[in-house]
Amino acid sequence: MNFSRQALLGIGMIIGGSVMLYAMVQQIGDSNKSQPTSVMVDKPSTEQKVSQPLTTDIETEKRILAQKQKERAARVAEQEKRAKQFLTEQEAAEAQALAKARAESQQYLASSKPATKDKDSEEKKDTLETPTTKPTSDNTATTTAETDTDSNASEQKKAAEAQQEAQRQAAVEEQAAAKKLAESKKEAEAKRQAEAKKQAAAKKQAEAQALAEKKRKAEEAAKKEPPKSPSDYQVKRGDGLIKLARQYNMPVEVLAQANNISPKASLQLGQNITIPSRKQVQRLEREAAAAEKAREDKRQKEEALAKKTADAKRDAQQKLSEARKEVKETDAKGSFGVQVALANNQTKADEMAKTFQEAGYQVKTSRTSRGVRVIVGPERGKVAALALKDKINSDPKVNTTGAWVLYWR
Repeated sequence: MNFSRQALLGIGMIIGGSVMLYAMVQQIGDSNKSQPTSVMVDKPSTEQKVSQPLTTDIETEKRILAQKQKERAARVAEQEKRAKQFLTEQEAAEAQALAKARAESQQYLASSKPATKDKDSEEKKDTLETPTTKPTSDNTATTTAETDTDSNASEQKKAAEAQQEAQRQAAVEEQAAAKKLAESKKEAEAKRQAEAKKQAAAKKQAEAQALAEKKRKAEEAAKKEPPKSPSDYQVKRGDGLIKLARQYNMPVEVLAQANNISPKASLQLGQNITIPSRKQVQRLEREAAAAEKAREDKRQKEEALAKKTADAKRDAQQKLSEARKEVKETDAKGSFGVQVALANNQTKADEMAKTFQEAGYQVKTSRTSRGVRVIVGPERGKVAALALKDKINSDPKVNTTGAWVLYWR
């Protein structure tokens, strides 16, 4: 009976809410319909328009009309807002009533199950003991009660199944949420570990850099300045010119020059060497710089001389070739040679001839009353012989400048 009352109460609330909603919607519709009529009533008649002056501001009229439209829109919006609020409250009330009815029905079902079983057992016992025939009205009432009981039981069973289904869905959703939370925690932990590894690597690298910098500073601090006066040093195990030069902050060449040894020389254990003073280091550096500059100047001069000699030799060779060509074209008569030396004896003449032969010349010797001549050639025509003489005088391989042309035959 309690369940029936709650159900009737909920149904009454639903019907009442529906009626109120319908009435509010009708009121909103009537207000929307009546609004144009009021606007039309407010409009002035044709006679009033005629009676108004011709200087009416059209912009003012438009502004008033727009203002009225805005007010009308605001009223409609306010009514719609109230209707939505009412619907929300109605739905909340219906949901609350339905939940309350379900709770009371479950409570009623739980409390009525034992009593129903006892009542059924007692009715069966009475029926078996005293089988009597009841009036038709009693049978009808009993049938109606059983039907109500069956319908209530089926409704309660459906409600229980719906509740179980809702609980199952909630459990599934809770399990999925827990799984998702565990995955997110796992991902966050992985990110944290990766970040920790990255920070550890960066810290390790920073420590290595700091250690290297500290070592470099220690090495720099261990360096000594050259002494104010020359001092003796006994070579220890592991010492070398490069190490000692770095230790006393001086060039290796200066330290080697102060001890009259080569910069690449190895030091012996127990060997005594001299550590030059600061002034000696400066002097030796100046001397070394001057010597280096002198060597560079000499090298440049030698290169310039070699280039000049090579150019002269090339020019002489070119002149010789041109002269030979000219002689060939003119078919000049006679042969000429270039005498390069006059030796006292044949041995010296042969030595000089060998030098010219190694330089690529054709050489012959001939005895005269004044000595042994060394002659290069022959060349056909005097022009070619003169060109050959210039080439020989400019050739650094034979190193001679006294060559002269003579008639061969």
